[in-house]
Amino acid sequence: MKLEPLDTETVKFEKINTHIYEDSESASWYVANEIAGLINQKQQEGKKAVLGLATGSTPTKVYDYLVQFYKEGRLSFKNVVTFNLDEYFPMDPTSIHSYKRFMNEHLFDHIDIEPYNVHIPDGSLSKDEIRKYCMDYEEKIQNVGGIDIQILGIGRTGHIGFNEPGSSLNSKTRLVRLDRVTRLDAASDFFGEENVPKRAITMGVGTIMGAKKIILMAWGEGKSNIIYQAVEGKIKESVPATFLQHHENCDFVVDSAAASNLTRIKTPWLVTECEWNDKLIKKAAIWLSETLGKAILKLTNEDYNEYGMGNLIAEIGSAEQINLNVFNELQHTITGWPGGKPNADDSQRPERAEPFPKTSLIFSPHPDDDVISMGGTLLRLVDQGHHVHVAYQTSGNIAVFDDEVIRFLDFATDIQQENKELKKKFKEVRKFLANKKPGEVDSPEVQQFKGLIRKGEALAACRYCGVKEENAHFLNLPFYETGAVRKKPLSDEDIQITYDLLNRLKPHQIFAAGDLSDPHGTHRVCLDSVFRALQKLKDDRVDWIRNCYVWLYRGAWQEWDIADMEMAIPIGPKDMARKKNAIFKHQSQKDSAMFPGNDEREFWQRAEQRNKDTANRYNALGMAEYEAMEGFVRYHF
Repeated sequence: MKLEPLDTETVKFEKINTHIYEDSESASWYVANEIAGLINQKQQEGKKAVLGLATGSTPTKVYDYLVQFYKEGRLSFKNVVTFNLDEYFPMDPTSIHSYKRFMNEHLFDHIDIEPYNVHIPDGSLSKDEIRKYCMDYEEKIQNVGGIDIQILGIGRTGHIGFNEPGSSLNSKTRLVRLDRVTRLDAASDFFGEENVPKRAITMGVGTIMGAKKIILMAWGEGKSNIIYQAVEGKIKESVPATFLQHHENCDFVVDSAAASNLTRIKTPWLVTECEWNDKLIKKAAIWLSETLGKAILKLTNEDYNEYGMGNLIAEIGSAEQINLNVFNELQHTITGWPGGKPNADDSQRPERAEPFPKTSLIFSPHPDDDVISMGGTLLRLVDQGHHVHVAYQTSGNIAVFDDEVIRFLDFATDIQQENKELKKKFKEVRKFLANKKPGEVDSPEVQQFKGLIRKGEALAACRYCGVKEENAHFLNLPFYETGAVRKKPLSDEDIQITYDLLNRLKPHQIFAAGDLSDPHGTHRVCLDSVFRALQKLKDDRVDWIRNCYVWLYRGAWQEWDIADMEMAIPIGPKDMARKKNAIFKHQSQKDSAMFPGNDEREFWQRAEQRNKDTANRYNALGMAEYEAMEGFVRYHF
């Protein structure tokens, strides 16, 4: 569903036409239909449709829809010519990291496009051949009349294609050196930053700007800051995407999460008069409090008037009344009883007092997300006598270093020195790992061993936290088990596995990872599996589901905004130390994780700082001072 601005005044700070959709699926549907419309129009005119295409996770759903249109007979690609934005250098076209392979797997192998109409930069050339090759690439684009629609994603540094900060507006297709941030962001795809190529061939900013229409897409909270800079910021070489403000026919298509920092979304009262509701009033008061560095109860009528909220004062009557309402609402989110406080009035508490004890089910996408993201709450639930279960949704096997496998097999063979079969298997595994190329998919045996390593760590953390071993459920959802960073789509089997566990345990409360900023997308898919299983239970009219609360926590990548939190669990110094010790049980992820994302700190450091920041923000708003806090949002289904 598209989220329309109320009027032109609402978008007055935006320098690029920006379409906001509720989610990436509906946004991708819009883009796919734009492309299909162009192709069909050009066919009717007897002309070629020239597309500039991008790779990465952002456009994959668009390609899925285009393939769907073709299979349904709505679309033919016989008249389509494509030019891809970029390719790593050096890069073998058959490599699993090659953008040529990516495009074939996601689009070209499934449609009727003529192979000679497909153009993807060649990363296998010698360095001496590249200059002429890039000039020829530009000439080919010109010879077909230029690009009709150019599809773009956007990097964390604001790069488009591989045009890193410092690229000029007139730059053309060329060989570039990749920024360290870009290489760090790509590290997960290559199983380590050291394996990411240092250079790439890319269309230039000038080449991109030559397209008749440009559509830039972005999904997730992790892109919200750079989208804000590109759409509302000044044009500057340090953020190449800002050059798109010069283009006469450029659209940004984003989901609501990626749009969350735009002025009309984050602070709508600064652009137009608002229709106030409780949620927006809470958000505005917290923003004003943090902007002025005042506790909420100290805000005045003049403060609200000065920051575009005069109509709110007129509507409510006084700053004091607004402040008191918001203060009380915030105070009621804070509880030391995440499972509900028994024999107490629960009318002002986020969780119910009864039943007690509760069956609490924590879904953990990877084998360490439970303790990283809500370890303090998990410990509190156990300490307070609830029946705590943890469901580890994936094996997490691709995040284990090869050395860990050798270390564990050395231990196993020393223990069972007479086991010839084990020694033979160990020899085979060691030979495979010795000859393994960077990014190569592990053999089934290695995948199994890596999964067992992470399972053992998860069980160790459960024991430390007081969760019974039989209450640790290893779902090993099939979508994940590819051995590669790229996963399979969520299937009916994944949903059924989740459904069966839920229906067997019949939990009174569920905790699930609502972190959509996970750079690999696993958290998104795992959350979707929970949502779909819950919907199926609801459709099947299962009785227990009506009395179940679902709480969403955030993972290692980003925290909920204070204005959105509906339950905040204080963590004292002792429990913070226990939480860190539980994280330390995941030793294969300690010191250096395979997939650190864009934050080089260890996961325990991120978690500790995030929890302390939440407590500090609550304290600055006028709440009691706590060591740390974990925040949750309730999902209503």
